Amino acid sequence: MTPNTPSSKKNSSQASNSTKKYKVLAIDIGGTNVKLLASGQKEMRKVPSGPTLTAREMVSKVKAAVNDWPYDAISIGYPGPVVQGRPISEPFNLAPGWVKFDFRKAFSKPVKIINDAAMQAIGSYKKGRMLFLGLGTGLGSAMIVDGVLQPMELAHLPYKKGRTYEDYLGKRGLERLGHKKWQKNVFEAVAQLRQAVQADDVVLGGGNAKKLTDLPAGVRLGGNNNAFIGGFRMWQDETVRHGIVRTAGSK
Repeated sequence: MTPNTPSSKKNSSQASNSTKKYKVLAIDIGGTNVKLLASGQKEMRKVPSGPTLTAREMVSKVKAAVNDWPYDAISIGYPGPVVQGRPISEPFNLAPGWVKFDFRKAFSKPVKIINDAAMQAIGSYKKGRMLFLGLGTGLGSAMIVDGVLQPMELAHLPYKKGRTYEDYLGKRGLERLGHKKWQKNVFEAVAQLRQAVQADDVVLGGGNAKKLTDLPAGVRLGGNNNAFIGGFRMWQDETVRHGIVRTAGSK
């Protein structure tokens, strides 16, 4: 089975039409880039990320990148655990200084923050028990069961040979193992985690998901633009709040 990846333009357009009530700026913070899309816009924009990026610098770069876009609310997909709408630990692949940063004050807009994988999961969800894994610089993870989202932190759990899941499935694993062995480990980890959580649907997102040349049965690709759909849903549906939330796909 060969993955069928929709074009970035099509996905961006679909994402931008998924909210009506607010003009929302969705910010997907990754270890390589910070990706941006606002309600009504057709093309994603991005600014460089990396191990020296601070929260204050991120805000400054984002404001400059979208200064011609109108928006009145912000959703942030944060690369780390979030509780009650606030990051509780510093991001593994970025500079420190995020946990106590006041994003609402810095942007002068209402802000909702959620784990980045959880934001993608909200945009990817259809029904049932879905496991989401984000294959990017690191490894994101989230689970949605019958519309109820529970963010997860699988990345730094032990996997094998004294290394973590992220060491094998993230960017470092791809570079260390090469594509063939990396993909083999992705498939093995998916099978293991799917069995552990009894998922009937598995979605692989993140920037490196498109590098997979095949997909196991019952696994589908969820492009990075699903993070924007999730970010828009966070303001479109008032039941989508912090931590455990009910998604737009629930009954």
